Amino acid sequence: MSRVEELMKTQSWVVDILPARVPKGSRGQYFAIEKHFLKEQLANIKQKHVNVILKLNCYMDISVDEEINPFPERIKSIMNERSVFIITGNSMILSEPDDTHMTIFNPDDVLLDLFKTISAGEGLFVWKP
Repeated sequence: MSRVEELMKTQSWVVDILPARVPKGSRGQYFAIEKHFLKEQLANIKQKHVNVILKLNCYMDISVDEEINPFPERIKSIMNERSVFIITGNSMILSEPDDTHMTIFNPDDVLLDLFKTISAGEGLFVWKP
């Protein structure tokens, strides 16, 4: 089993534009709002995701496609073009170009606290599914 497959089976956290999962049966219009954000705000949201990863990289090494600490422009390009698994220590971040959220797998307390702080600065929320 690959390291990615192993990490995908660990505890995960979500970095999202919403502060919590929308409950089933919610009386709001989640799907219409999500569609709006995907159509009108996705580029802005992805830039926030990129900013979180770049700021995280100030504090710790990250590996993208087995390249340690690639240039910021390369990180941005990859995150905007395709799904990518970003490895840091014993944790992994999944970023997909057409999603309004990222997923963190197996974060230790230090990484989780740092992610929460950086994400809040970008107007994003970190929550446990």
